[in-house]
Amino acid sequence: MKKLCGALAGLFLLISADRLMAQSTKSKFRIVGYMRNRGLANSIKNFELDKITHLNIAFINPDSLGNLKVAPGLKDVATLAHKSGVKVLLSIGGGTPPAALPDFIYGNKQDLFISTLIKVMVDDDLDGIDVDLEGGLVDNNYEGFVSKLASALKEKNKLITAAIATTYADKYTDKALAQFNFINVMSYDKTGPWNQNKPGQHAPFDMAADDMDYWTNKRGIAKEKLSLGMPFYGYGFGTNAPESIAYKDIITQYPGAENTDQVTVPGGGIIYYNGAPTIKAKTVLALEKAGGVMIWQLSQDAKSERPLLDVIDDTIRSQNK
Repeated sequence: MKKLCGALAGLFLLISADRLMAQSTKSKFRIVGYMRNRGLANSIKNFELDKITHLNIAFINPDSLGNLKVAPGLKDVATLAHKSGVKVLLSIGGGTPPAALPDFIYGNKQDLFISTLIKVMVDDDLDGIDVDLEGGLVDNNYEGFVSKLASALKEKNKLITAAIATTYADKYTDKALAQFNFINVMSYDKTGPWNQNKPGQHAPFDMAADDMDYWTNKRGIAKEKLSLGMPFYGYGFGTNAPESIAYKDIITQYPGAENTDQVTVPGGGIIYYNGAPTIKAKTVLALEKAGGVMIWQLSQDAKSERPLLDVIDDTIRSQNK
């Protein structure tokens, strides 16, 4: 009996040490997940918070009067996330921002906008602000805006992060990039429904590798400061293919699709996306070349059939045993 108890105690210590190591590794390696502002309180219930480290609420932008469109229950979501050790950030901008946004980030309403952002962040007990400005909003005014926002956030010991795309690389100054606690690289949307004459994979592995190489070796950003962005959605090209489709819908409609990166739909069109093997390979890449991964976006993941978030979590744990 003593030998058995000793063996069980040893096994318990081994399991405990393994769990502690996994938790320690995860605390250093970021898993950043975006989630849509709309329907937030319900969406948050559908996945395991302990598999991410940061939750970015997208997007909280101003209307024409400067009022922020905040999802009901945001503070409750933050409280729930904090119980799992997850930091919650308010994300501004996005790929299709409101027409009024330029006036508030670069115009004479900038100070009002920043103070309003800070108030919402404090009132709802959030941990920082994520800046996801794209296209024409990444211009000569970008540095000034993020510098002013960073100053206001650092006074309150809050985070400032960014989502950036390598396609706009020349527009990001070194001073602007230095303001951020960490940077999420949007390594996707190489092509898409806006470019039907160039069908193909919009987030290939080599794009991820090239992006990490550029930001670390050419721009000199420490790898720990970078998160490799990965898509939980696909784009379709050709007859009967949807323009855009969530990963969860792809694998529901096309059994076995989780094991590849493209499926052919009835009529001949093709949907391109990242399946489980590619997400695993990108996670391994990020463990070597970055400080984390970023997901756009969490509610597009499968619920039971090989969720991509599980692939990421399993890969992180297996690589650090």
